[in-house]
Amino acid sequence: MRIVVTGGAGFIGSHVADALLQRGHEVVILDSFDPLVHVERPSYLDARAEVIAGDVRDAAVVSRALRGADALSHQAAIVGLGQGLEDAPRYAMVNDAGTAVVLRSARAAGVRRMVLASSMVVYGEGAYVCEACGPQRSILRAERDLAAGRFDPGCPRCGSALEPRPVEETAPLDPRSVYAATKVHQEHLAFIAMREGGPAVTALRYHNVYGPRMPRDTSYAGVASSFRSEVAAGRPPRVFEDGGQRRDFVHVRDVARANVLALEREEPLVGPLNVGSGTPRTILDLAAALVAATPGAHAPVVTGAYRATDVRHVFGSSEKAARELGFRAEISFVSGLEEFARARLREPVA
Repeated sequence: MRIVVTGGAGFIGSHVADALLQRGHEVVILDSFDPLVHVERPSYLDARAEVIAGDVRDAAVVSRALRGADALSHQAAIVGLGQGLEDAPRYAMVNDAGTAVVLRSARAAGVRRMVLASSMVVYGEGAYVCEACGPQRSILRAERDLAAGRFDPGCPRCGSALEPRPVEETAPLDPRSVYAATKVHQEHLAFIAMREGGPAVTALRYHNVYGPRMPRDTSYAGVASSFRSEVAAGRPPRVFEDGGQRRDFVHVRDVARANVLALEREEPLVGPLNVGSGTPRTILDLAAALVAATPGAHAPVVTGAYRATDVRHVFGSSEKAARELGFRAEISFVSGLEEFARARLREPVA
């Protein structure tokens, strides 16, 4: 197949392109090489891929990239928390308007199927169960509780402790950041376009992805990159709250393999799909594993600091991905972080 990977020079997109090339596909990388993201064109790009420099908001360049394409892996986006509302116009223009241009161009080009890079951030908080009151969702933590070090949310009905559970794809969406809102909108746009003759859409809701080629020292990267940067600089990883926040950390090559499975499936799998390791870990687990994999590294420091917009626990159920896509993560938490501790990160942009 001829497959276009938007954002194919970035962290996840470049691994998707590599995995597709290894499977014998013809790959076209469309990337803006935004100077706010790339100091220079990355040396890790595979020479077998056709590379087109251009912005997903540019209809002419998107149409050129999609000419003759069978499928599309749409990875291009501004990611992370960034600077909040200050970044809202840029997030909306690239993530939302850019996706709209890609979808219109894909329909015009006759592209048959598409993988959309979505995210677990669309859920907001994860799923919880109260022993007395049953399932609970959409829990907003009070500022007074956070300031007092009470980080785990209580049942909104009776106040009792809640047990975190894996969130399933059928859960209601509750974005808690500008980035999260744009990912929800991307999904909505993609499924609307599909119903109007566009490509069949598989929305892969990535959980906390880590691995080689992550950017270093930037507010737009995730917690894994932040901890890795601190360890590399000889500083202890600084852990917010009490470190007990649960997430699902999944290696980028596993995420790339999920893209390949979705694109190669005989019939497109339409709808959203969690992509994670299937095993939740705490933020402190992540910091400790990186320290253990780095000789001479300083032990993590649990700061008790917090951000009111952060969610406490969110990790997904992997059962649908296993059942319908045949996907299970293969890279273990320990071996993945041992590699990540040695991996070179992308240099920061001034």
